Amino acid sequence: MSWHEDIDRQMPWKETKDPYKIWISEIVLQQTRVVQGTAYYNRLIKAFPTVQDLAKASEDEVLALWKGLGYYARARNLHHASKQIVTDFKGVFPNTYEDIISLKGVGVYTAAAIASFAFDLPHAVVDGNVYRVLSRYFNLPSPIDTTTGKKEYATLAQENLIDEKASSYNQAIMDFGALQCTPVSPGCETCVLRESCGAYAQGTVDLLPIKEKKLTVKSRYFNYLYFRKGDEVFMNKRMEKDIWQGLYELPMLESHKRLTKKEMRAAIHEKLGLSIEDLAKLKKLWYHEQRLTHRLIHGTFYEVLSSKEIDHGEWVSIKECRQKGIPKIIDLFFKELIS
Repeated sequence: MSWHEDIDRQMPWKETKDPYKIWISEIVLQQTRVVQGTAYYNRLIKAFPTVQDLAKASEDEVLALWKGLGYYARARNLHHASKQIVTDFKGVFPNTYEDIISLKGVGVYTAAAIASFAFDLPHAVVDGNVYRVLSRYFNLPSPIDTTTGKKEYATLAQENLIDEKASSYNQAIMDFGALQCTPVSPGCETCVLRESCGAYAQGTVDLLPIKEKKLTVKSRYFNYLYFRKGDEVFMNKRMEKDIWQGLYELPMLESHKRLTKKEMRAAIHEKLGLSIEDLAKLKKLWYHEQRLTHRLIHGTFYEVLSSKEIDHGEWVSIKECRQKGIPKIIDLFFKELIS
């Protein structure tokens, strides 16, 4: 905390005790870097300055503002939780850890952060930065991605928390991990904790923290169909419980591999019933790969010239399309098309 007195890491949500704004920031920053998340935070607060404003909005409005941030379940949960607050807590943000964690999409870390930063309640916050600081300082080999390991670190964090200064302490250790005890090339030579750091003494700084599970990335092959009528394109909404649920996209056929144009014609004919004559004019427009945490999306875009109407969708102007909540790959396609 003495180290933190000289740190001025300005962020808009650090200047407030408003639990609503702190909650918005914590949800945005899940799986998102501060640099990218700040603009989304400002955008959401401007559009929905109060929890009542967020609850009144449609899901499409929320998803449109979230466009490009990824992990869209966060946006849907945020919207759902705002309605919870209005309904179950009469529009007043809950002020106990137990009530905060009852909100949709709020887990142990987020509940502790809101309870601590907004209400100074004695709950230790354990994020990636805190895991790293604790693992190195105490030279712990326990994996941070196992149930046992998480419990061990949570207990350790709570034991070291300064209860009467929970907010300041939590912010200090998080900033320490973000600025000093960084994942790569940490500033050990200038570290105020160097003399008592277990990993520094044992030469294990670069080995910690340990993760047991290796990330596996699965490829998925999305074949998008671009139907155009004047200045309108045909769009539909992803309703299944899958990535990008609730977002709008072009009609899509998923395959187990990249298809040849001949294979694509056959798939469209079989699944959509378009005539062979129409499909003879099938034109491949664009290919793009989008990397998600556990997925690599291979997106191939085809122009289809057909007078046949498709079920389950709507004709929308390209300008209106880009104002909707759409996956990044669809937005990039429109940019490519317009340019």
